[in-house]
Parts: sequence; structure tokens; C-alpha cells
Amino acid sequence: MVKQTFLNLPEEKRQRVTDAVFHEFSNYALTDAQVARIVKEANIARGAFYKYFDDLTDAYLYVYRQAIKEIHMNMTPMNELDPDFFYDRVVKFISKTQHSKYEPMMKLHMLQNEAALPDSMKTNSEQLPHMKPEIWCAMVLSHEVINSAFADPDNKEQNLKRFKESLELIKRGADK
Repeated sequence: MVKQTFLNLPEEKRQRVTDAVFHEFSNYALTDAQVARIVKEANIARGAFYKYFDDLTDAYLYVYRQAIKEIHMNMTPMNELDPDFFYDRVVKFISKTQHSKYEPMMKLHMLQNEAALPDSMKTNSEQLPHMKPEIWCAMVLSHEVINSAFADPDNKEQNLKRFKESLELIKRGADK
């Protein structure tokens, strides 16, 4: 978690560091990121970086959460599957992200960084037993179609169409 020292910085310096961290993770996967590039761009000492963040993962999670606050739509699972709700949220997430300043970072997140984060799979698996199977299916498909939109933008519309059809199939199966 970002340290209080960072939060107490003057706004201009905090923004400069945030911008440097954001720039690093928009251009490099978490496994390839370097503190050296961040501190050079932010014009801070290497030791200062560690006064603000525990490590690169901590810095990454800070800027990732900032991006998600701005672009993510509420995907809180409901009791019953609503295909239109899931479809709408995924389309809005993709639209808000693609061609925005967050696109490079989110693309790296979906295609590389998500799997590199400690405990990301554990967190997901802890949620599964508490969801209805159809909600779980819709959430998994949501992430897959978002991944495909970033990995293969040329086929985005076809994948979204297939996603919508799949959600309808899941709903029909759940209603039986």
C-alpha cells in the first residue's frame, strides 16, 4: 500500500511521481519495469521511491487503482444474471479505455500484469464459492472479452457479438 510519506507530498511532486509511475507501467510490464527509469523521470532519489512505495508492485497497484477509479463501471454481481447489464458494462469499459491515456497500461494489465500480481488468482478463487454459477460464468466471460478486445482489436465487434450471445445462452440455461 502506498505510504503516508507519499500522500503527504506537495501536490506538484506527488503528481510528478504518479505521472512517472504511470508512464513506466504504460510502457513496460510489471516484470520489466525499473525503479531507475521512474526516479529519473520523476527527478527524485532512488531512496525516496522506497519511502513512497514498498516496491514496484506497490507503485503499480497505486496507479492501477487510480486508473480503475476513473474508468471502471460497477460490476457488482447481482442475484440474477442480467445479460444486458454485463454486456453494457463491458462495452463501456472497453470504450472508455481504448483510445484513452489508460489504454497502454490496461492492455499490459490484462495481457501480462494481472497474472504477475501476487495472490491475484487466490483472490479470484476465494470469490467463486459465493457466486451463482451463471454470474461466475458472466464475470469470466467479461474478462475474456475485455482481454480479446485489447489483444485483437480488429475482431472486437465479432467478439462482443459472441459475448452477448453467450450471455443469453447462460441466462436461458439458468432459467430452466
